[in-house]
Amino acid sequence: MILINSVKTEVEYGFFKSVYSSLITHLYFMKHLISLPPNVVKHFHSISGLSPDNWFVASDPENKRVGSGGGTSYILSEMWETEKTGSFEKWLTAEKRMIVHAGGNSRRLPAYAPVGKSLMPMPVFRWSRGQDLSQRLIHLQVPLFEQILEKAPERLNTLVASGDTLIFSEKTVPEIPDADVVCFGMWLEPEKATHHGVFFTQSDAPDKLQFMLQKPSISKIRDLIQSYYFLMDIGIWLLSPKAVQLLMQKSGWDGSKYKNTIPDEYDLYSEFGISMGNNPEGDDNKINALKVAVVNLEGGEFYHLGNTSELVSSNLAIQNRVTDQREIWHKRIKPHPSIFTLNADTHVEFSIQNKNIWIENSSIPATWSLTENHTLTGVPENTWKIELAPGACLDFVPLGGTELVIRNYGYSDPFRGGLNDPDTRFMEEPLQQWLAKRKLSEAFDTISPETDIHHVPLFPVVAKKDIQQEFIQWLLEKNPKENKTFSEQWILSKRMSAAGLSEACNLQQLEKQRKRNHIQNLEFLAKNHKRSVFYQLDLKRLAQEYAGTGLSLPPVLEDTSSEWTPIHDQMFRAACLRLKDEDASAYEEKSFLLLRNNVLRPFYQNTVDPRINLLPDQIAWGRSPVRLDMAGGWTDTPPYCMLHGGKVLNVAVELNGQPPLHCYVRAIEKTEIVLRSIDLGAREVLTTFEEVNSFTKIQSAFSIPKAALALAGFLPEFSTRKFSSLKEQLEHLQSGLEITILSAVPKGSGLGTSSILAATVLGTLSEVCCLKWDKQEIGNRTLALEQLLTTGGGWQDQYGGLYEGIKLLETIPGKQQLPRVKWLPDSLFCDPFYKKRMLLYYTGITRVAKNILAEIVRGMFLNSRQHLSVLEEMKQHTEQTYEAILQKDFDRLGDKIAKSWQLNQKLDEGTNTTEIQRVIEMIEPYILSQKLLGAGGGGFMFILAKDEAAANLIKTILQQNPTNKRARFVDFKVSQTGLQVTKS
Repeated sequence: MILINSVKTEVEYGFFKSVYSSLITHLYFMKHLISLPPNVVKHFHSISGLSPDNWFVASDPENKRVGSGGGTSYILSEMWETEKTGSFEKWLTAEKRMIVHAGGNSRRLPAYAPVGKSLMPMPVFRWSRGQDLSQRLIHLQVPLFEQILEKAPERLNTLVASGDTLIFSEKTVPEIPDADVVCFGMWLEPEKATHHGVFFTQSDAPDKLQFMLQKPSISKIRDLIQSYYFLMDIGIWLLSPKAVQLLMQKSGWDGSKYKNTIPDEYDLYSEFGISMGNNPEGDDNKINALKVAVVNLEGGEFYHLGNTSELVSSNLAIQNRVTDQREIWHKRIKPHPSIFTLNADTHVEFSIQNKNIWIENSSIPATWSLTENHTLTGVPENTWKIELAPGACLDFVPLGGTELVIRNYGYSDPFRGGLNDPDTRFMEEPLQQWLAKRKLSEAFDTISPETDIHHVPLFPVVAKKDIQQEFIQWLLEKNPKENKTFSEQWILSKRMSAAGLSEACNLQQLEKQRKRNHIQNLEFLAKNHKRSVFYQLDLKRLAQEYAGTGLSLPPVLEDTSSEWTPIHDQMFRAACLRLKDEDASAYEEKSFLLLRNNVLRPFYQNTVDPRINLLPDQIAWGRSPVRLDMAGGWTDTPPYCMLHGGKVLNVAVELNGQPPLHCYVRAIEKTEIVLRSIDLGAREVLTTFEEVNSFTKIQSAFSIPKAALALAGFLPEFSTRKFSSLKEQLEHLQSGLEITILSAVPKGSGLGTSSILAATVLGTLSEVCCLKWDKQEIGNRTLALEQLLTTGGGWQDQYGGLYEGIKLLETIPGKQQLPRVKWLPDSLFCDPFYKKRMLLYYTGITRVAKNILAEIVRGMFLNSRQHLSVLEEMKQHTEQTYEAILQKDFDRLGDKIAKSWQLNQKLDEGTNTTEIQRVIEMIEPYILSQKLLGAGGGGFMFILAKDEAAANLIKTILQQNPTNKRARFVDFKVSQTGLQVTKS
């Protein structure tokens, strides 16, 4: 047994750490355990980049099979022994733990047997952003496991998962019932289910397990579906402490140690699993007494990566799981889609005849001839001329120093069966036949004929300098010519078995070669960005790699055919310079400018022709509510929403009985525009276009109305008619304007004040100037207005105030962000029983959103996985919040508000300051949840109290202990109108 806990390995993991920070930091209460082959344990953290502080690594006991049940027991007991915190029973209930089993011997996928399947490199998906060229299977597996464990009831605190599958879930993780064991499955066809475990349930209770079968035949499944529903086991189980302790007892655990020092062999699926359910196949009363539930992972997709052919077929299916061309970032066309090259220097010209090819960590010169069904891994730099027949695979395994093992095998070889068994296959034919063709049978005269092929020394060890292409070709030929020299060389050479190879592989040398190939690939991908995934990678992580390896930046992009690539390129360069402590401002400003131009281009192209339509004594009056954001904030922010779509849920509210944002416009005789602010006591007169164009001075009291005037056609670039001066335009209109604004909300409130005030001004000007903008267009122009101001921002604030009530707002990817609105019943917010438990508290603490926004948008520009994963989770969470309100479930809404607050903090650590935390701690015993509204850091806090009495206590506590002189409670009610514009 080998284990690694908190000791850093001989290769520093920190260089890779940041790309997977969401796996490292965001679930501090969740521990990760992974079982691996013994040789891999001490290298896991350096290879994966995952933190030793949160990833406990061990292998199964050496020289003894313990099964998946015994393996689960063993890694838990080893972690307990390492942490030494009280009794095992108490330790087991203390926190949530995830166990990934990746320690199998990988017979059917020999290429990655030395590192374990969870550490196999995975290609970047053509439909995804924020991935990494160095990503491994484990990095793609863990986020779903974490979501499930996080959502599980408190006592279901141990998750066990298979290390050779990848599961996608397009929908949110369903509600998880409280049981002793919860098994996750999917509705799949019998032809697929027959290779895995299968759960059977009754139609009137589809969430309760009747029984489980392990790899039932197709005919058996078809017989049973006349009476039962069935779901295929996808290898994710949740266990309560009660279930874990029972599993450990079955493995020989007596509460503090194993009766036989190490676990007895026990299988989680074929022994424990078949004894679960109301009518189990297995006969074990204790297991049968457990309450077992089955959850269908609706909308899920299951990909198995258990053998060589699945390595290609599953990755091909994953690449093609998204066919929407708006989500496919690079349009590179390969001769056949089932060709994968990773960390490889490949010069072969592929044709349409080539298919099912995987080349990884290899150098393949143009002198090689490939056909189909090949896996080529670890191939060193060479000038060989090699011809591969269909099904031929080749793997080079370093042993240290200058020695390599040549592992030749067949694409469909199962690596099972005895040495002399005629059904044992090797190189796509019977093993004995392959040996006989090369006069090699005598090499095994001293070995038992029953020896399993996995332990038969079939693979010669050679010095790298002595490798001959003719010898390799001889190993690969379907019908080789007799060659006594090669036969003797093979027989007399030191040879290794597949089992021995995994134990002896020099992983440091293997990873060094992989890293070298990876760096070469980066340079090639950057140069060929039009046909590569370079600019859809996690550019934040990539910048760290460029800085750490001294790579030269690629040439500055001159190409403007793509609207997004130049934006990513400029911010990538800025990130690289910042890491070198060099001035990055020019590149960063260019990136924001390119985004701004993307947003504003339609408004420059579609100009307007304002005409003032007010009687001399008329006043146009616009007024709007503010918004309370419940979920999804930040997903509405460009460029994220334009690339991925946004999804938010908010509530339009009036404060203290009235809409707090107002705009008044009247016509005046003088040919000038007078701006007034009631709340600021300020006044300014505009007589020139230059004065209108001064809106970029964001400290100005009138930046918003000036930018609104520009978009309403009072600047030449936005006006259909061209005038030489503002005076000339107003003379043509036969009127000047007086615009008065009022914001009865403090600055930095978090209620979307500036955006909604901008929308109110735009809406009022639309009425005055006959522009006929509907609320959708007003919201769209508000997005443009904020880009004019250089403050940026998303669309949820303005639409939150423009549209009345409680609503879910959702957009699809694209430059034109026009939200689709789903209104929700407002009874939860209006019913006095619940309304009395909802409090709106102004903390008196302000924080300017622009700086927060810039940092998060920077992460969006860089495809930062850390940011993108949280934003995707926010969109899923918005759907869950929608369901809670739809069902009028106050307690569930409380959970969702708490989750919103947690997600905001994951995206921006500055969301919760020391001052804010003091407020939370004072009221924590009395609240269901709370969150700061908007960007956080200050402003208004939305509070859900446990009951009415708790709400009164909260008011008393905060009134007696205010954060400052400005702090206060504010009454609110749901707005039934949104923006209103009327004329006197």
